Amino acid sequence: MARSAAIQPTSETHDVVVIGSGAGGGTVAHVLTGLGVRVTLLEAGPMLDPMRDFKEHQWPYDADHRGALEGGARYFSPVPRTHFSAWSGGWELDGEPFTVDRGSEFQWFRSRVVGGRTNHYGRMSFRFADYDFKPYDRDGLGENWPITYPEIAPYYEKAETLIGVTGTFEGIRSAPDGVFQAPPPPKAHELLIQAASERLNIPCIPNRRAVLTRPLNGRPACHYCGQCGRGCQGGANYSSSQTQIFPALETGLLQIVDQAMVREIVTDGNGKATEVIYIDKRTGTERRIRCRVLVLAASACESARILLNSKNEEFPDGVANSSGVVGRNLMDTVGYGLSARVPALEGMPRYNSDGAGGAHLYMPWWRWEEQEALGFPRGYHIEMGGGYGMPGIGSFGRVARAAGYGAALKAQARKEYGTRISFEGRGEMIPNDDCYCEIDSDVVDRWDIPVLKFHFKWSDYERDQAKHMAETFHALIDTMGGIASAPRARDASGISVGGSIIHEVGTVRMGDDPETSALNSFCQTHDVENLFVCDGASFVGNPDKNPTLTINALAWRASEYLAEEMRRGNV
Repeated sequence: MARSAAIQPTSETHDVVVIGSGAGGGTVAHVLTGLGVRVTLLEAGPMLDPMRDFKEHQWPYDADHRGALEGGARYFSPVPRTHFSAWSGGWELDGEPFTVDRGSEFQWFRSRVVGGRTNHYGRMSFRFADYDFKPYDRDGLGENWPITYPEIAPYYEKAETLIGVTGTFEGIRSAPDGVFQAPPPPKAHELLIQAASERLNIPCIPNRRAVLTRPLNGRPACHYCGQCGRGCQGGANYSSSQTQIFPALETGLLQIVDQAMVREIVTDGNGKATEVIYIDKRTGTERRIRCRVLVLAASACESARILLNSKNEEFPDGVANSSGVVGRNLMDTVGYGLSARVPALEGMPRYNSDGAGGAHLYMPWWRWEEQEALGFPRGYHIEMGGGYGMPGIGSFGRVARAAGYGAALKAQARKEYGTRISFEGRGEMIPNDDCYCEIDSDVVDRWDIPVLKFHFKWSDYERDQAKHMAETFHALIDTMGGIASAPRARDASGISVGGSIIHEVGTVRMGDDPETSALNSFCQTHDVENLFVCDGASFVGNPDKNPTLTINALAWRASEYLAEEMRRGNV
């Protein structure tokens, strides 16, 4: 549903100011307003109107150039955005550059809209395993988290109960069970993949995705239009905007200041945050908002940027950075993908395979007990694709190059339609000293705010893991009788480009020791008692599970703790 224009701030001191409206910021707003706390939310992008901004029910012929943007721009750009994309943002934002150090490769996707990336992400919703919180105890690599699985499990349950996650109870240690709705049935190509995985002793189970299969809290069940990447007008899939922020607005306790580009945090010289300085993007003017408590949830790298840009006499290296770890320990998920054509799928009767906008099955990590024999630490899970997707821009480009034009092209397109499958590995990265972000003192954005400079290098741990992914995918494809294609450009080097999986975490990590961490176990900064960081920046490690559900759970836990500390007068 559409929402009214965002409310602009006054000169009052606001109880809690939250910067960012994605999984972390949306959860904080939802939980705190539910507990009676007034919240003011700052968002760098515009307000969201799903009925205007989401286009999942439009056909390609409803848009000029079938959605390839003005002048067919999509044909001439590697950026995957089209008319139907559900985000306001992208890999490159006009007037908002970032830099990458020589010898490094890194990509940074940024959303600029209420709800952030949750409006369009894949909605894979996996709990971390018990051993994921104590990785150092397993192999002496990385660091242990200051929390355990039993401490976060109740908040996984609260998040799953609210957002709705599909799945089945499997009793697999690497993929803890949760609160599940019934999963959608497998698609035909997934059954073929599942049969191959069983022959290789790889578990292949119903996917855990935040897409409803039955109504929940006024949200309808998914009607299987298969266009989740375009957003969901009905709200059947989880987004912080529709599931958390819009309901929080209706409490009367939430205000939203949109188009607010935060520059820095002001402290009072006594260890407290007092103000946020931001640029009103509509007018270009600088504004300030006073706060009793401040919660950063702008995304892992943006939150680090704000802290590092907030230098003063009290915090010469950036607010809450006495440990020097802010910006350090940058991690992304290890990725590698491979596709194939499977002749066994040729000639199959056509059917609607759209489903819940993505794979209905996945393969959790299956060799966590055989770590020493693998030749690399940790592990990965496998996602899959295939089916009769709606033809879009470039769908039959490869066929056209092979078959030419006319009858031959049509015949080959019909023969191969629906016969392609794909595998995507998503694995754990171990933090290393070569991966971090810092302020580039020579470059500013259009609002004269210094930008981030990225340093990123995969270690042999990740490269060896990606090789194992490739070997596994080839084994699966061979078992299916498939014909593997050449890797895509992103995977041509044998591993994904850093940042391209869009799972960056770890830049303001939590820990028990203030000398080696910036946050305590409740996402509260060691240096500034009324400052919290509730996004992926708090992560100590980056297991093979997608991070969003853990961001939800950590933010929920931090919010309940914060509300109680406010009640007691401690912050």
